[in-house]
Amino acid sequence: MKVDFKRIIISRPDRIGDVVLATPLPREIKKQFPNSYVAVLLRKYTRSIFENNPYVDDIIIIDDDYKQWGLPELFREAKRLRKYHFNNALMLLPDEKINYLFFLAGIKNRIGVGYKFYQFITGVRSVSRNKYKPLRHEADYCLDLARKIGVTSFNYKTEIHLTPEEKEKALEIRKEFSRNGEKLIGINITSGNSCPNLSVEAYLHLIEELKKSEKIKIVITDKNAPEGIVDGKKIFHKSENIRELIMRIKSLDLLISSSTGPSHIAAALEIPTLTFFCRLSACSPQLWSPMGNIACYIQPSEEYCQTKCPSDPKSCDFSEGGIEINQVIQGVKRILKI
Repeated sequence: MKVDFKRIIISRPDRIGDVVLATPLPREIKKQFPNSYVAVLLRKYTRSIFENNPYVDDIIIIDDDYKQWGLPELFREAKRLRKYHFNNALMLLPDEKINYLFFLAGIKNRIGVGYKFYQFITGVRSVSRNKYKPLRHEADYCLDLARKIGVTSFNYKTEIHLTPEEKEKALEIRKEFSRNGEKLIGINITSGNSCPNLSVEAYLHLIEELKKSEKIKIVITDKNAPEGIVDGKKIFHKSENIRELIMRIKSLDLLISSSTGPSHIAAALEIPTLTFFCRLSACSPQLWSPMGNIACYIQPSEEYCQTKCPSDPKSCDFSEGGIEINQVIQGVKRILKI
């Protein structure tokens, strides 16, 4: 079968936030090449991020244990991919198994990040991040791979698409929790130990302070909130899947969280966010800020980071003066104009 137009597969078998930051690629590819065929390769867990996306022709699911695959599994999956006749592959992060999978699937133009040996021996065209200098947004770095196949855009606004029925469901959720027109604030407490975050005690303090205002209703968006953080008056029913979480976040006026997946979902839905970041470049808002909404962030002072940084940002809880609850309250008032 001779293919004379672009058939592109984008791989991002990552966590929620990383996958959301890949959503600009299909849109910008389709704008540049309207007749192209675009598929995304994801874990089952995150397929909801791309569901109902008008720029995605197919969502291909890869097994969660794919990193353990041997040659039989690689050949089996390569045979499956060959049926799509892809001629371009964009690998948004270095991944040895994905690299060999696309090679065995016969995809001629494969583009990856960095300069790994396995990329060299399989003829991958590489995009360098130049040690993140100058520091840009992760979504912009992802677009660099699309630029390698001729995309000229610098629009890396993220997006998640809802059906009319899902939009109606989001409105129903809002009416359920905000019966008197209160501002509905979601608080996502956990982060999967992926970034610096407030302590549970700090979140409890924040919730109690926000509850003092009659203009505000608080809901907790975590699938599994820490013990003692929730009561029947301030919690969503558990989201059974990410698509349900997306609808619940769509019902909000503001989401407060660390730099984690739900904050990127909110941004892609154009819901304002207030996010906690540290000052290390690898964790900074310049690299990881929610993209596509009113995105405000709070950081500890430079002095705090210089004197009290625990060296591992994932273990930092901004305690002992890092981020004060009053700072968060003032940020909420500015965003919601209350």
